Amino acid sequence: MRVIVYGAHGQLGVDLTRECRRRRHTVLALSHQKSDITDFQAVRDRIGRHRPDWVINAAAYNKVDLAESEAELAMRVNAVAVRNLALACEDVGATLLHFSTDHVFAGDKDSPYAEDDAPRPQSVYGVSKLAGELFVRSCCSSHYVLRVAGVFGPPGRYTAHGNFLEFVLRKCVERGHLRIVDDHFATPTFGTALASRSLDILEKAIPKGLYHLGGGEVVSWYGFARMVATAAGLRADCISATNRYEYKTTAARPVYSALANGKVEDEGIIPMPALVRAIEENLKLRKKERPRRS
Repeated sequence: MRVIVYGAHGQLGVDLTRECRRRRHTVLALSHQKSDITDFQAVRDRIGRHRPDWVINAAAYNKVDLAESEAELAMRVNAVAVRNLALACEDVGATLLHFSTDHVFAGDKDSPYAEDDAPRPQSVYGVSKLAGELFVRSCCSSHYVLRVAGVFGPPGRYTAHGNFLEFVLRKCVERGHLRIVDDHFATPTFGTALASRSLDILEKAIPKGLYHLGGGEVVSWYGFARMVATAAGLRADCISATNRYEYKTTAARPVYSALANGKVEDEGIIPMPALVRAIEENLKLRKKERPRRS
């Protein structure tokens, strides 16, 4: 298949591009430096010339706190630019696979969110991502929207924004003090496994629509940090638990945003790996990671 990957130099984009090539698809990997998805005519021209079977959008504005003061930029990248991709895909009959987030939910449940739960984002970032979802679903008839959470993967060692796992490793090595909330719960998602299952979805051509593809295991961010330190053989005494009342953030975050993967698993997609195994595999693969070229 002919594939365009947008956001190809981000940590998930790197894994997606690798997985496409491993499966011998013809891939055009585009970083934000090489292709501005906020420019509708440029997007339409690129997709019109290349005429891909699939377009995978891993590009996003994901600075959750900064989005509160950069709402226009967040909406431009996470919503308007996604509309550009959706319209261009519809023009050529391409399937668009787009990634969204657990932040579209309010976080007031006590069990994992399913696809038919009503979104109610509490932050600018969450609103912008929900708007992107709606543009995909309304502008492109052949689409998949995959909601994920707290993506971590080996490319995060060198990609621009890193990830939570890399942050924890760095602080433990530096012996810095980490205060991590123990009352916010999510399903952290291993990017390498996510990329593999995303390609499975496209290749199997399961019914189009909205799916959850989180990590499959509910954990607090403090619990996740301790698991990372233990798996890496690092002392975790620099990590202490705090709560959302003591550790204030600019943007409101969902207290409980675990994602239920039952719908996608019912379509024959392999369940995501256990979190401990995902962390161990990440640590093994990151040793082979190399800095990305711009």
